[in-house]
Amino acid sequence: MTETRNPEHKHNLLARGLFMLLMALAFNVCGTVLCIVVVIQFVVMLLNGTPNPRLVSFGRSLGNYLRQIVNYLTFATEEVPFPFSEWPTNE
Repeated sequence: MTETRNPEHKHNLLARGLFMLLMALAFNVCGTVLCIVVVIQFVVMLLNGTPNPRLVSFGRSLGNYLRQIVNYLTFATEEVPFPFSEWPTNE
């Protein structure tokens, strides 16, 4: 219990709280972008019969980014996602 009373630990936790708020905001913005990508990809499929490969690639990397945000917000990782680290690949 002495760790929670340590001022340095408390400062780190407050900094993480700030990053968590920023990442929660990024998660909401990305959810909106994802909805836009889904609608555009659906229209492309209706018109062409095949998905746009660039949208598929972007959708995969966006999904990976959302996963990184969730992992950070749930304390599964200490690594802060983009823009504090590299944008995830679409793999």
